[in-house]
Amino acid sequence: MPLYAIPFPDINPVLISVGPLAIRWYALAYIAGILIGWWYLRRVVVADRLWGSLPRPTPLELDDFVVWATLGIILGGRLGYVIFYNPAHYLADPYDIPQLWNGGMSFHGGLVGSIVAMWWFTRGRAFSLMTLFDLFSAAAPIGLLFGRLANFIKPELWGRPTDVAWAMVFPGAGPLPRHPSQLYEAGLEGIVLFAVLAVMIWNRDALKRPGTIAGTFGIGYGLARIFVEFFREPDAQLGYLLGFVTMGQILSLPLVIAGAGLLIWSARRRTAIA
Repeated sequence: MPLYAIPFPDINPVLISVGPLAIRWYALAYIAGILIGWWYLRRVVVADRLWGSLPRPTPLELDDFVVWATLGIILGGRLGYVIFYNPAHYLADPYDIPQLWNGGMSFHGGLVGSIVAMWWFTRGRAFSLMTLFDLFSAAAPIGLLFGRLANFIKPELWGRPTDVAWAMVFPGAGPLPRHPSQLYEAGLEGIVLFAVLAVMIWNRDALKRPGTIAGTFGIGYGLARIFVEFFREPDAQLGYLLGFVTMGQILSLPLVIAGAGLLIWSARRRTAIA
């Protein structure tokens, strides 16, 4: 191991094991992201000053939606990974598809699954689909933070070889020190993006302009993911597409465009709902 590389911390991926039952950090990270995001959104929907006269979900409706969102995230995330990142493997061995404990989730697939869940959930309700988009976007960085930490602990989705002072040698990635790109994504997609959206929600009345939070999230996540992909090792089964770009970058570009479109749409509707 090179002298300048930081050894990967010896973290057992299994927190508790009782016979055949194993509780893994990977699963706990997703559970924590969903539960903390749920708690945060309950605080947001009961704060009357953030909404003006705009209809929004009640805390009880939000409780119901968490179940729908969880199914959308898990099913969409897994199917997205199967379709976008490793279709040949899962076509050859479809019994591996439900084995979530082995890793393999796609944010973009989870987003699509969540959008379907939101569309279905809002039918016949007083609040709009766009309001639910904004709420989901406000909490999504919390889930992203915990998800990327899970990627780091597993470890998976490590970075490209480098000689930076904080490079790490990851188990299973060979002897070369690499960027801890999972932590880059946790910082940008999780902490920084959450802080930006929180300021907009609590100090800038952004929820009174439907589409503003969702649009900002799309741009923020898309740009952060495109940037970090320059430091992240491409999936081995895909490599570089078009000679120099990754699947993550290709899938993130439409998010940036859609986010910009939402911001323009929101700005043209009206300034705010008093």
